[in-house]
Amino acid sequence: MLGTIVNTLSIIVGGILGLLFGNTLPDKIKRTVIQGIGLAVLLIGGSMALQTKNPLVIIASLVVGGILGEWIDIELRLQHLGEWLERKFSKNGQGVGFTKAFVTASLIYCVGAMAIMGSLESGLSGNHNILYAKSMLDGISAIVFASSMGIGVLAAAVPVFLYQGAITLAAGLLQGILSPQVISEMGATGGLLIVGIGINILEIKEIKVGNLLLGIFVAVPITLLFTNLHLGM
Repeated sequence: MLGTIVNTLSIIVGGILGLLFGNTLPDKIKRTVIQGIGLAVLLIGGSMALQTKNPLVIIASLVVGGILGEWIDIELRLQHLGEWLERKFSKNGQGVGFTKAFVTASLIYCVGAMAIMGSLESGLSGNHNILYAKSMLDGISAIVFASSMGIGVLAAAVPVFLYQGAITLAAGLLQGILSPQVISEMGATGGLLIVGIGINILEIKEIKVGNLLLGIFVAVPITLLFTNLHLGM
């Protein structure tokens, strides 16, 4: 839970700084810092991906997961969810500013591959690096959001704590069921998706990481299958 706690605190601290000093921070500084974090995200994802014992597992997992993800169209459904929530909470004139800030920030912080993969990695292996990197991104964005949308951004820390904490605890329970090899390949597959997030942050190429998310879970049966068939490199 340490990674989730740090992530929650980063949003609160970033939100407070945004309310106090957000307008004084030049956009070019914000942009440069985010680019630096994007490079760090590439490093974290690459180091995780290189821990695979069988690259064929990652390839097969992303292919199958990508087909399923595109069929379901996870990213589009997440987008529709965000639009529905925003419409629902912005119907009335009462408290629209606070609610809109809360809903917008909550979706950005919770509905994303980094939140899911970071929480899984934290629960399965006790490695919080992804959530630490996410904390830095969320903290900086909280400064920007709070300076423009107000105090509702700070309230988004609550769903982040509950959502990521629940995934981390669930993953911790799976740790006793899944073999170390399966956990390793899940982490390696997730690591490659983290590389995709880094590429998105740096605006090199738009990768539909959300539609590839199922690859992490598909890695479980594929690893077991490849192990039983002795397929590897």
